[in-house]
Order: sequence, then structure tokens, then C-alpha cells
Amino acid sequence: MAENNEQCIMVVGAHAADAEVMGGATTLKHVDAGWKAVMVHMTPGEKGHPKLSPEEYKKIKDEEAQEAAKRLGAACVSMPWPDGELPVNEEVQMALADVIREYKPTVILTHWKGSFHRDHNNTHDNVLASLFYAGLKTFVRKHPPHAVRRIYFAENWEDMEGFRPEVYLDTTDVFDRYIHAIHAYALFRGEVVPFRYEQWYRGASRMRGAEAGFDQAVTLMPHKSYYGSWQTVDLLQPKP
Repeated sequence: MAENNEQCIMVVGAHAADAEVMGGATTLKHVDAGWKAVMVHMTPGEKGHPKLSPEEYKKIKDEEAQEAAKRLGAACVSMPWPDGELPVNEEVQMALADVIREYKPTVILTHWKGSFHRDHNNTHDNVLASLFYAGLKTFVRKHPPHAVRRIYFAENWEDMEGFRPEVYLDTTDVFDRYIHAIHAYALFRGEVVPFRYEQWYRGASRMRGAEAGFDQAVTLMPHKSYYGSWQTVDLLQPKP
């Protein structure tokens, strides 16, 4: 497949690990096609370890995020807010807009708002609000303005209330590498909490694949102000 180095996919997650688990397979498909990629973590997710202090776990999560990004062929950006304390405000949105202006994503994947987790919902709200600051040239920042072409909400087991799968992407050819990438995190190796993340995402990939006629697939929900209809796609590349 021809490379297109002007295209970039950005995945914005609430905690280090969210971006990879919900967007890692999609990222690999696009990196293989020559896209640039960047994983953005709004918080480290450092308060979720049953034994380690937040300070200790943050160091581990930061290292894991870098390794996971390396395995995905993506850049890694860690924002400064603490786990469980991500606000919805102009400061966060401007900071995220600066990241968007710097990396110039064609497409952004992030959380759907139907989550039981506060940081996930707040990430959703901040991402959508940041598009205004990123795209308007009258906000003078370090980098020039940039308009994102499309926004998608990724399927995440914590964000399923009201989530509607509308775009299906065949991930059969990258799934093993996706598992290798998320295994950079102890969380996904079953060493932190008892929830079986890998089992859930393996099952979801088979279910979504069956719905679309693939062996394995991920589904996405497009932001309606950009576009949307049930479809299978090879890539999330916007039409000219």
C-alpha cells in the first residue's frame, strides 16, 4: 500500500493504557499504510494499583506508555493532569489544541461519552472543545492552526452506554501485534487488577468481525458533525 506521510492518526486516552487498548489495532493498520501516529495520555492512570503508591506506579506507567508506543510505531505524549482529577476547562483544551497543532492529525480517536469513568467522559468533552482552539487562526499559539478532518469514538468496555458501532475495520492482520503492544502494560498482562482486559478485547474483536464478515475487527462511532453511516472500511482516510 502506498505511503502517505501527510496523514496522521491520533488516539487520545484518559489514562496511559486507554489509548492503546481501544485504538492500538486501528493505529497499527494506519502505520502499516504509511501514516504517522501519536498516542496522547491525558493522565498516567497512576492511582489504580492495589499495592504501589501513585508516585511509584506513575513511573512504571510512563515507561510502559513509551514502550507501547514504540511497539505501535507511534509517538507518545503524556499530559500533566493526575489520575481522577482531569477537569473540563479551557486550560486542558488549549493544551490539547497545542498538541493537535503540533502533530496535525488527520483523524482523532477518543472516548465515547457513555462511560462510568469520570476521566473518560471529561476526555471526550475536552477533545471536542479543543478542536475549536486548534483550528481557529485568531488563537495565536506556538504552532499554526490545524483542522482535524474526522473524529471517531473507539469501543472501550468502560464506555459502552449508548455506543453504536457504525464503522468496522478489519484488524485480522494486525491483531497479534496489537496484543504484543498492549502487553507492554502490566495492567493487560493481568498483574494489576483481576479484570481480564485481553479476554474482553479478544472476544469483542471476534464478535465485531462476525458482524462484518471478518475474522477480527474493531468498531468505531463517528462524530455526527463530521460524517457517519454504517460501513466497513480499509482505513479511516478522508475522501478528497
